[in-house]
Formats: sequence, structure tokens, C-alpha cells
Amino acid sequence: MFTGIVQKIAPLLSATPQGECLRVRIKKPLGWKLTPGQSVAVDGVCSTVVLCKSDFFEVEYMQETLIKTTVKTFKKNQVVNLERSLTLKDFVDGGLVQGHVDMRGKVKKVEKTGEMALLEITLPEALKKYIAPIGSVTVNGVSLTVARVKKDTFSMALIPYTLEHTNLGLLKKGDMVNVEVDILARYIVNARIKER
Repeated sequence: MFTGIVQKIAPLLSATPQGECLRVRIKKPLGWKLTPGQSVAVDGVCSTVVLCKSDFFEVEYMQETLIKTTVKTFKKNQVVNLERSLTLKDFVDGGLVQGHVDMRGKVKKVEKTGEMALLEITLPEALKKYIAPIGSVTVNGVSLTVARVKKDTFSMALIPYTLEHTNLGLLKKGDMVNVEVDILARYIVNARIKER
């Protein structure tokens, strides 16, 4: 479980296919202590650390993850958002994020106004029922508040801090992002469907 508050951004050192899997090496943030088996959200994807050295760590992805997320397009020097998993001692300062990406979304528009930006993403039909204005959504591991929902897009306002401390500030039209809907919205909608 995560909060959607990105702790660090870091470059990918390599992304190497291994059979049907993809092995990704990431520069380890200064001061981070990681151990094999630990969970880290990488651009919003819950990832298991399989190898850890002093200056890098590695995660591995199977076909299901490659199909549903942007992981398949990971490449050397790409900057990713990182968040370590919550412990029972941690203060929950964002939302509740599972790191279970629902699907990829395509950036339709990035509109900058002064130091702020409006990020508009295509809204896949399957996710429409889970996304509402002033509701929560996670994009590339960043917990955000939905500003507007249109027929086939949803948008979020990004403050300067988010633009500077996550990779959302690097997005441009046409880029693909990982989208995870709000966990509470998912349970509420599914409960209503079962009641019918």
C-alpha cells in the first residue's frame, strides 16, 4: 500500500528483456535502504525489489504488467517516480494507493498557466464510472484531485511542487501514463453493481 506522495524521482539505468519478463535497473536514491522482497511503487506500479546494491536496485515485471502499464516502454535515462511502501508506523499524508494500475491513459493536453499546469488525459470507457470531479485518481503514482471530467477525458491541476518533484512536469501531448482509480470508488461502484 502507498500514499501517492512521490518520495523521489530517479533515472532508469537499464531495461532488459529476459524471456517474457522485463528486468529494470533503477538508480537508488541517496539514503534509501532497500532489501530484496520489499515493495516500491515505480511510476505507480507496485514493484518487488529483486536485487539491491549500494547505488542501484532492480525490479522485474511479468507479461500482465507489461500489457496494462507503461513499463513496456521504459528506457535508459527515463525519469520515474518512486515511493516506498507504507508501514504501520507511517503517517498517511495522501490517499490510499495500491500500485495496481488499472490501465494506461494518453496525455491529450498539457496547458501551462504561469507556474501551474492543467493535465488532461484520455478517459478509457472502462474507467468512466470510477472517476468523478473532486474525486481522487493516481497518475504515474501521484495522487491527484480530479478537476474536470468530460466525455472522453479527465483533467487535474498540477501545482508547482508537483511539477518540480515528480515526472508529471516532463509530460507532453501523446505521452502514456499509468492510471489507478480511487480504491474507495472501485469498491463502492462494484458493491452497487452487485446489489442490482
